[in-house]
Amino acid sequence: MLGEYTIVGSRASEIAASVEAGVGSGELAPGALLPPMRELAAALGVNPNTVAAAYRTLRERGVIETDGRRGSRVRARPASAPRDGLRVAVPPGGRDVASGNPDPAVLPDLSGALAAAARRYAQAPTRYGDDPVVPELARLARAGLDADGVPAGPVGLTSGALDAIERVLSAHLRPGDAVAVEDPGWGSVLDLVPALGLRIAPVAVDDEGPVPEAVERALAEGARALVVTARAQNPTGAAVSAARAAALRELLARHPHVLVVDDDHGHGIVDLPLESLGGVTRHWALVRSTAKAYGPDLRLAVLTGDAVTVNRVLGRQRLGPGWVSRLLQYAVVELWTTGAVDGAAAARAYGERRDALVAALRERGVAAHGRSGMNVWVPVSDETGAVTRLLAAGWAVAPGARFRVDSGPGVRITVSPVAPAEIPALADEVARAVRPARGVRYD
Repeated sequence: MLGEYTIVGSRASEIAASVEAGVGSGELAPGALLPPMRELAAALGVNPNTVAAAYRTLRERGVIETDGRRGSRVRARPASAPRDGLRVAVPPGGRDVASGNPDPAVLPDLSGALAAAARRYAQAPTRYGDDPVVPELARLARAGLDADGVPAGPVGLTSGALDAIERVLSAHLRPGDAVAVEDPGWGSVLDLVPALGLRIAPVAVDDEGPVPEAVERALAEGARALVVTARAQNPTGAAVSAARAAALRELLARHPHVLVVDDDHGHGIVDLPLESLGGVTRHWALVRSTAKAYGPDLRLAVLTGDAVTVNRVLGRQRLGPGWVSRLLQYAVVELWTTGAVDGAAAARAYGERRDALVAALRERGVAAHGRSGMNVWVPVSDETGAVTRLLAAGWAVAPGARFRVDSGPGVRITVSPVAPAEIPALADEVARAVRPARGVRYD
């Protein structure tokens, strides 16, 4: 059952720590079956309730999962083994098209905005008890949301999109609840869900977003939340179309209890219109990050949603970090009001490279996907082989395992560091490394 690994401890916290240590060291492999609670309690000389409490803690931490009479097992990918570990080391002289970073040439110079923020702060230093959101930023954020048709709701701020998603899920869900998540999808969300003690309900994705039949199946099986990337989906580049949004809204209207989270991390680098699913169900949230348009270190995301959800998030936030730095908020206000980023130009810069790569691969008999954003997804039959062959050719791509649950293998290519003149050479190497993929679906 556990091989030679011995679980130790006399308290629930010690037993849980022992199991987690075994998982972290690799001595307890993914899928390893844990002893029944009474059996382990007898071996350790403790009350079965102590072992039950330890197993409950491990479930909440995303280390194990319990399947009724089949017992408890180490998760296939426990929260202590994040997908970011599946990175490919770029050899000297190699090209990194795996990391998912924006093009520095497209990002604005932050020096002026930060200097303006410092001057403003000097005039009115932040104090405990101040409004956590700078009124001017809230007004500008709400105006942008209104222009994109996002339903009315209060505005909050978090330290990036993932921080917001975590806080929203925690505001409504409890360990053991299922969350419908795009597959393939953002690896950090696929890690976050089990880390919160929640279960992933994978949902197939095509170029227009989550497939309605897959969403309906996940909700029918009890998923209590749905996380959707509105546009620039990572890794496939999918963007929710108007027709797809209408179909999903109709479906969600039959499930008013479901929490809906729209992730609009591509705001500022995508020229496709936003199709939000907010407002259909009782509880919803939309997250709009500044990282892709202004730089990964600008850790600020705008959050809106129904009043209950936003109030719960902000109330819990007050007990932790309290607020997002007003210095950072002042800088964002400066960036927004001075038009530091030309969103149309950024979208065009990424779109030209992305579309050129997809077209070049198609000419070479390779199916690829990239409707929006800075990534191209290439389904492959042999993921490890494709990654290895491309690395040998000098191109480090992201293995699809970082983004998958049940969907087929693939590789993700970030086009931001690729010059247009390099697209044909990259397409040649990809075509040599992969077998032509069939179909347009990712499941």
